[in-house]
Amino acid sequence: MSHDRREAGFKRRTRVADALATLLDAVGPHGRSETVPIDGADDRVVAEPIDAPTPVPSYDRAAMDGYAVRAEDTFGASDRSPAVLRAAREGRTAAGDVDAIAPGEAARVHTGSAVPDGADAVVMIERVEAVGDEVETFDAVAAGENVGEVGEDVAAGQRLFEPGHVLRPSDLGLLKSVGLDAVRTYERPTVAVIPTGEELVQSDPSPGEVIETNGLTVSRLVERWGGEARYRDVVTDDEDALAAAVERDLDADVIVTTGGSSVGERDLIPEVVDDIGDVLVHGVALKPGHPVCLGAADGTPIVSLPGYPVACIVNAAQFLRPAQKRIGGTTAEPFPTRRARLERKIPSEPGVRTFARVTLSKGGAASEGDDDPEALPAATPTRASGSGILSSVALADGWVVVPEPREGIDAGEVVDVELWEVTA
Repeated sequence: MSHDRREAGFKRRTRVADALATLLDAVGPHGRSETVPIDGADDRVVAEPIDAPTPVPSYDRAAMDGYAVRAEDTFGASDRSPAVLRAAREGRTAAGDVDAIAPGEAARVHTGSAVPDGADAVVMIERVEAVGDEVETFDAVAAGENVGEVGEDVAAGQRLFEPGHVLRPSDLGLLKSVGLDAVRTYERPTVAVIPTGEELVQSDPSPGEVIETNGLTVSRLVERWGGEARYRDVVTDDEDALAAAVERDLDADVIVTTGGSSVGERDLIPEVVDDIGDVLVHGVALKPGHPVCLGAADGTPIVSLPGYPVACIVNAAQFLRPAQKRIGGTTAEPFPTRRARLERKIPSEPGVRTFARVTLSKGGAASEGDDDPEALPAATPTRASGSGILSSVALADGWVVVPEPREGIDAGEVVDVELWEVTA
């Protein structure tokens, strides 16, 4: 970065979409995988196709409590003229159930138990009366009625998940149901988080010192987004020290620095990145946080986040999260949103994508797609809107994104509030 750049500031700023595309062009999946037990695979990314080795169920099972019968033995049964069958007694399974019935017989079954050989339907318990050794059935049932057939839930060999799928708790239950006890997943991406700034301390700040929060916040976001964070000690504003810190972590999948990314005398990170590798983007048309710097060295992407806490968080969500997800073998899904009625105008500079923090009222629950302003919750922009006011994002429910072509959003408009902390 030249001295002229420092004097000129950011006269040209890259659009957010173009900056992200440039960064993603410089990264790719790391490709490393490992086998993990099912009970430890929540939120892990599938690394290879998963097919069901066995069907579910693996046997014909009763879909409800009742009596297993041959359907043809119940034809014509009614309340006035029940079909009278013999109660099967011979042959028991390990679970104590009758294992087979002969023509004209019925066997007591429970929901989920195996249907005996010879039976092809189940009469509901409410429609049966057992009298001694006889069973009266008051319903005629068709073959297959109230029976879950082999493979009804999952067929043997059925494709369950493709590479890139992020496993959820319900997925783990499905995998266990087909007999799997482990799964091949991508390793979590390693993200080195390096807070920078000679004014930063971990506690008990003196006048002129600031408690370090960005590194902690970003490290926890990294882990929430499926990565392994290396939360490093604070590095002072010295080119040699910063270069050594970055070079130490070039074995990581991503390096993130916080602070020192602008164009002031102590903003040394862009120069350090340029000396070690390449600066891809410096200055993005985004508010808060346009001084973000994106680069790469020895194949390792470097995301240099601004030092102001809100700007740091916004840029981490916009750039670090998508890059980390791609490296880990998946994609960053859009944040969930909630429709709301804007209480106060949000100003914005045309050509700049603005992220305005808002709180949501608790009332006004509306059905999906309902844009009646009176039926929606109220979204109120936080009063403290500066990019250095950490509470403005920590105490907010989400943010409203003002797209580049718009010059603000007027009060009363219906907006989408991004709930950026709700999901990974």
